[in-house]
Amino acid sequence: METSTAKNQGDGKGSAQERTRTAGSKPIVELRGVTKIFYRGKEELQVLQGIDLDVAEGSFEALMGPSGSGKSTLLNLIAGLDRPSAGSARVAGRDLSAMSDRELAKFRAETVGFIFQAYNLMPVLTARENVELPLLLTNLSAKERKKRAETALRVVGLAERMDHYPRQLSGGQEQRVAVARAIVNDPKIIVADEPTGDLDRKAADDVLRLLSELNREFKKTILMVTHDPHAAEQASVQLRLDKGVLQ
Repeated sequence: METSTAKNQGDGKGSAQERTRTAGSKPIVELRGVTKIFYRGKEELQVLQGIDLDVAEGSFEALMGPSGSGKSTLLNLIAGLDRPSAGSARVAGRDLSAMSDRELAKFRAETVGFIFQAYNLMPVLTARENVELPLLLTNLSAKERKKRAETALRVVGLAERMDHYPRQLSGGQEQRVAVARAIVNDPKIIVADEPTGDLDRKAADDVLRLLSELNREFKKTILMVTHDPHAAEQASVQLRLDKGVLQ
């Protein structure tokens, strides 16, 4: 069985953790020496420290760690929402560090599905119209956009809620609309930042089962940031980040 390595060389020791993966899988995410520095005035804040990480294509991985450990920053780098201060980041065969802002925007639209703790739904749009939003950046016809949005909503079990507005949905249903929006462009990787953080246990479990199904049945690569050990247990691989270092 193949293994993949999550290792951090920020301490100079090159410590590594070997994690089992599906046989024959290849990395869809390849980070090498990734460092991220922010500045607060003249103060330098090193949020990520020389991270090396491979994420296998088709895997479901959970990234855990205390608040301020750099989890969301790492997720944003993988999703092409930010750039590393040093090191290289390759996702789906593309070198994100070498891409222009326009190229990154195209990459995100075509390759990445986003799920956040806050559902980020437009209150004046129906569920179907919210799901359709990412497709407005494509050359698809209005008819095809509608068809794909309806298909995505059926996948998440909301076929009967397509014409409902967010205010007419429960929190769990809103998050499932957000999941449908994340998959409507058939992304290669889904990044989820605390996707169950605002949900009760039952609604959270429903969303986690949905993510597991997307991974298992549709072979979607999922990288999920969570504080919840129960949520992390649904993933096949668990990573831990602390003070910018992968443990």
